[in-house]
Amino acid sequence: MDSRPHAVVIGSGFGGLAAAVRLGAKGYRVSVFEKLDKPGGRAYVYEDNGFVFDAGPTVITAPFLFDELWELAGRKRADDVELAPVTPYYRIRFDDGFVFDYSGDAESMRQQIAALEPADVQGYQRFLEMSESIFKVGFEKLAHVPFDSWTSMAKIAPQMVRLQSYRTVYGLVQKFIRNDRLRQVLSFHTLLVGGNPFETTSIYALIAYLERKWGVWFAMGGTAKLVQGLVRLIEDAQGGQVHLNTGVQQILVEGRKAVGVRLEDGREIRADVVVSNADSATTYKHLVPAEHRRRWTDKKIAKARYSMSLFVWYFGTDRKYDDIAHHTILLGPRYKGLLDDIFKNKVLAEDFSLYLHRPTATDPSMAPEGCDGFYVLSPVPHLDSGTDWEEEAQRYQDKIAEYLERSVMPGLRKHIVASRRLTPIDFRDRLSSEKGAAFGLEPVLTQSAYFRPHNKSEELEGLYIVGAGTHPGAGVPGVLSSARVLDELVPDAG
Repeated sequence: MDSRPHAVVIGSGFGGLAAAVRLGAKGYRVSVFEKLDKPGGRAYVYEDNGFVFDAGPTVITAPFLFDELWELAGRKRADDVELAPVTPYYRIRFDDGFVFDYSGDAESMRQQIAALEPADVQGYQRFLEMSESIFKVGFEKLAHVPFDSWTSMAKIAPQMVRLQSYRTVYGLVQKFIRNDRLRQVLSFHTLLVGGNPFETTSIYALIAYLERKWGVWFAMGGTAKLVQGLVRLIEDAQGGQVHLNTGVQQILVEGRKAVGVRLEDGREIRADVVVSNADSATTYKHLVPAEHRRRWTDKKIAKARYSMSLFVWYFGTDRKYDDIAHHTILLGPRYKGLLDDIFKNKVLAEDFSLYLHRPTATDPSMAPEGCDGFYVLSPVPHLDSGTDWEEEAQRYQDKIAEYLERSVMPGLRKHIVASRRLTPIDFRDRLSSEKGAAFGLEPVLTQSAYFRPHNKSEELEGLYIVGAGTHPGAGVPGVLSSARVLDELVPDAG
């Protein structure tokens, strides 16, 4: 029998797996419970006719956060997973066919900006300097520290005001950049973490410098290779266990303390520490009984603002599209108007903007020889829109296919040999995300830092939250950092 203190982790997304490794390094015996048949959560992997489709996160930045986890387990990440640089970071195509290659190449960026608006070359430099200033506070100083008291928030308030965090990301970009296209190029990033650039706090403008500092990377073999590597660290290097097809029904409470979990099969597992990587709203609404919740009541959870959802179509072709970059952003005819429809009006618009992922641009092994693998992702309203996705999904997919065929992928539909899709219903039912929101709580200022569900639960002693719905937020660096916060909060195993 393993006599180490026991830690239970609910869910095996990147946040949960990172938490498990960190708890293992603190001396805990760790058990991870995952309701799906594979680990990864949103970083699930599908395999279909020789194609490998990463379900979710495909943009890897701040790779040192992964390296750190391997080091904690006494291993080297490079021995298990190869990270390949991606360039350009993103190819951005406007609706009229104009293309901008967004990269870490300073000279290329200056030339492209000068061609659009010479005066914006200097403005871009000033924006990058502002992004670096925000990064040095928002990421280097605050991303891995807990915000569990008013005083912790009060201490950083003057810095946040100085860095203009009261502005939105778009508002900050607009301050430095005149050209409308460049404003879109420099503000779309918040959509990758579930935020509307016209509403998201400008703290998230740090992404521009973060990418410049560490680059954009892809895990050869797919993002799932990182997931599989983390599982090996937990099980082989640290003696923990990852249980698949094992959902958690409820967090067990005695007094004001979390003491374990009840599984969906009725078994009760005792624990000294419980960490939830489930969606934070779902954790409180469905896993913590209402009588034990004073702050995150059902009413408060219902009133919170949630990120948009996603429609994702995964497909493989029996030909290659060599002129398609690894990451392509296809902007539609409207920018702010479309975002208003998604986030405010909550209606499924007839137009769309798309993210097209072609991993075979970097790693041909993700598809059979001579073939290409893709997914295309469209931001859509969460389920409060009332959209009947059972009825709408095929029509929406057909519209996207027609648009891709007309714009960048001639003859697409006759070359498709593998196909599957994910809708907001899947985010709700399969990934247990409140309202089918793809990124949890929307990253507006009033739902950031202290105002998000705390990493150390406000409701129960011994309960901790990691993942997109807590501090610091969504995105791979965000969820890995949420687990990093536990280093300060969870005591070492006695």
